[in-house]
Amino acid sequence: MTPDISIVIPVYNEVENVPLLYRKLREDLSSLGRTYEIIFIDDGSTDDTFAKLKEVQANGDHIRIIKFRRNFGKAAALNTAFRQVKGEVVITMDGDLQDDSAEIPKFLDKIDEGYDLVSGWKYPRNDPITKTAPSKVFNKLTCWMTGVNLHDFNCGFKAYKREVTDALHLYGELHRYTPVLANYYGFKIAEVTVRHHPREFGKSKYGAKRVIKGLLDLITVKFLTSYASRPLHVFGVPGILSLLVGFFIGLYLVILKYLRDIALTERPLLLLSILLILLGLQFFSIGLLGEMITSRGARDGHPEHFVERIVE
Repeated sequence: MTPDISIVIPVYNEVENVPLLYRKLREDLSSLGRTYEIIFIDDGSTDDTFAKLKEVQANGDHIRIIKFRRNFGKAAALNTAFRQVKGEVVITMDGDLQDDSAEIPKFLDKIDEGYDLVSGWKYPRNDPITKTAPSKVFNKLTCWMTGVNLHDFNCGFKAYKREVTDALHLYGELHRYTPVLANYYGFKIAEVTVRHHPREFGKSKYGAKRVIKGLLDLITVKFLTSYASRPLHVFGVPGILSLLVGFFIGLYLVILKYLRDIALTERPLLLLSILLILLGLQFFSIGLLGEMITSRGARDGHPEHFVERIVE
């Protein structure tokens, strides 16, 4: 039978947390009165996490395990699991026991209200200031750049309707921006507050390197959601400015040469004019190439992700 709910949990070196997490999940899910499956993705753990997962699976039920050959990252883990889920509602959680599975009914209630994606907001958050301070700045920046107003983009505790996960293609650090990508496709988004527990076992995978990757992918997702279908708009503006500035500098130099008979061979402005004109032409070339690729992608793409329903 097709389960009502698919629980997706990426894990990386969480050997102590896996059995405790499953025990808590089974207890909370059994009270829902809905069928479920649990999918663990072992993202290339270097400890005994996979062995512990197999042990849990042997003594439990409704469990599937996906094992990666090496650590590919959370986005790759979620993207792989989204292609494997069978439930009509997909719930993602972290494997560090900081997300509380007792909060799952909150997500399901919002889904039942008609929302397509429900994002968790860890409040209050039980993490050190080295994690909470950069996260606050990151969340404010993401809201400003994308126009999607959520308090906590970093929260891995989310619920999706199946059609949302079918539409998403995640890589890099794009798992942070699933609400932004879903909003781009026109899905309805909500947010709920969830309890957040301090980490007891294992080590946090959060670090400065992930902050930098997240910021770079924020630029990526801004481009994908705002200019992916019109790349000439983003490359054309600096192209026009560069061409105009280069042209007027060149015109000024022509006036100096032919009206005032001033030599231009030692004037840096001549090189600047040529550089700006060439730079402007390059921007236009990149924009036009982007338009060609976008046009091809639109013909070969999946427009069904934009369709909510067809009435005949």
